[in-house]
Amino acid sequence: MDNGILQVTLLVPDGIVTGIKYNGVDNLLEILNDDETNRGYWDVVWSSGGTKGTTGIFERFIMLKGSSGFYSYAIYEHLEGWPGFNLDETRIAFKLRKDKLPDRGQPLAYPEAVLLVNPVEPEFKGEVDDKYQYSCEDKDLKVHGWICMDPPLGFWIIIPSDEFRSGGPLKQNLTSHVGPTALSVFLSAHYAGEDLVPKFGDGEPWKKVFGPVFIYLNYVNEGEDPLTLWEDAKEQMLIEVESWPYSFPASEDFPSSSQRGNISGRLLVQDRYFKDYKISASGAYVGLAPPGEAGSWQRECKDYQFWTKADEEGYYVISDIRAGDYNLYAFVPGFIGDYKSDIKVTITSGCSIEIDDLVFEPPRNGPTLWEIGIPDRSAREFYIPDPDPKYINKLFVNHPDKFRQYGLWERYTGLYPNGDIVFTVGESDYKKDWFFAQVTRKRDEKTYIGTTWQIKFKLDSVKQKEIYTLRVALASAAQAELQVRVNDSSTNTPLFSSGVIGKDNAIARHGIHGLHWLFNVNLQGNILVEGENTIYLTQANSTSPFQGIMYDYIRLEGPPYHD
Repeated sequence: MDNGILQVTLLVPDGIVTGIKYNGVDNLLEILNDDETNRGYWDVVWSSGGTKGTTGIFERFIMLKGSSGFYSYAIYEHLEGWPGFNLDETRIAFKLRKDKLPDRGQPLAYPEAVLLVNPVEPEFKGEVDDKYQYSCEDKDLKVHGWICMDPPLGFWIIIPSDEFRSGGPLKQNLTSHVGPTALSVFLSAHYAGEDLVPKFGDGEPWKKVFGPVFIYLNYVNEGEDPLTLWEDAKEQMLIEVESWPYSFPASEDFPSSSQRGNISGRLLVQDRYFKDYKISASGAYVGLAPPGEAGSWQRECKDYQFWTKADEEGYYVISDIRAGDYNLYAFVPGFIGDYKSDIKVTITSGCSIEIDDLVFEPPRNGPTLWEIGIPDRSAREFYIPDPDPKYINKLFVNHPDKFRQYGLWERYTGLYPNGDIVFTVGESDYKKDWFFAQVTRKRDEKTYIGTTWQIKFKLDSVKQKEIYTLRVALASAAQAELQVRVNDSSTNTPLFSSGVIGKDNAIARHGIHGLHWLFNVNLQGNILVEGENTIYLTQANSTSPFQGIMYDYIRLEGPPYHD
């Protein structure tokens, strides 16, 4: 394919991209890779009955006149009568030339993390580079790529829509591999685990369009600042987003804008222990996803989802929705819990639906006695330590995503050598005194032990016959078991156990959250005392440094008011 700006070479019939010629460079892809099929390709990882595979022939590539790039999309289909299978991951990948975009490193705790021992740019020697450091939530993952300095040009992947990605707006995906490799991940278990692997039964019909995504190339002249390529790529991303849904795909499986529908409305919040009146769901995330339970969208991975962010008054508009039946879901930063409308939303071609005001009543039994953290589905507000100087990445020094530094899980034992965290309500500050992850404690090079954190708080009076409620919202869980005990840490049977939960592996992958969990623990008043009380939070599993949990928010509620 050649439009006079760039030339793309494909293998037929496999649809593998073997060459991208642009701005005087004969091939931007890895020419030292003798295997032509390992340069630019759609990657499918599937399994069925113990058999695994990574192949398929289904790619479509589109080049437009006057466009500095090309588009790609794929239609996946599983027909009635076909055997069942799991779709573990699918993505599009481009392996770029190492002599143009080099990296040289020594593997660390896992192969993806490398210590740069002999980089081309000597100022990066001794830093850590790791593909997981460049992960991003889907709601923010619109454009990413690489810049080559000689000649100065950029290679970018632009994702103009989230509708074909799974798990909702907070699902995290990779952007690049150390290598260098540029990715667009459509479906993966990263930061989620097997819950985000679609499993298809025998004969289960399914079809989904992934993409189109835009591979965009740009350049500057010698002597101009190469970083302006990034600014230009962001401007091009906005153009692509405004153009969605594209008009050029010649497939009946990709509906045009006129064949889609729109909805609008307003979301309010009613929490009588917070305000006596309904308030606007300012900044709420509102979405349409396949029918399910409240919160099911974060584990939904077969169909399409459409999300937006409400304004300060709680008003929302969702445009260009594919026809079908949906539930309306929402979550509101600052409040725990998930909202789901009881009314099914049916989108038809060309429809425009105005929905009556919706009211979200967050989980609540009684007044707040104390709280730790902010209910925002992440552990970002808690104490994130500086990395070991041996494993620093300067990109994340004085950066809001400080949690992306490598090896922070190892810092816990050194920072708390004499015992686990003791947090005193009214005295301690969760920004300084609450470690961002309850990880295992390193005993020696091969063994770890579980940890028990304490929350100490005073009660002036206790209603022994009433029920108190402990709300524990988790931002992440990785093969962890949370146990709750109150005022007696020695009892073998905890008051509450989560069981072994979570496979999101966010601790090892430099995330600040994975999947969200909410546990509500009833406390009979007679287990509390007037004066000082202690809640013991134990993470009991301890065979690995990566097992643990991240807290989102903890709240103790008193008994309900009686009118």
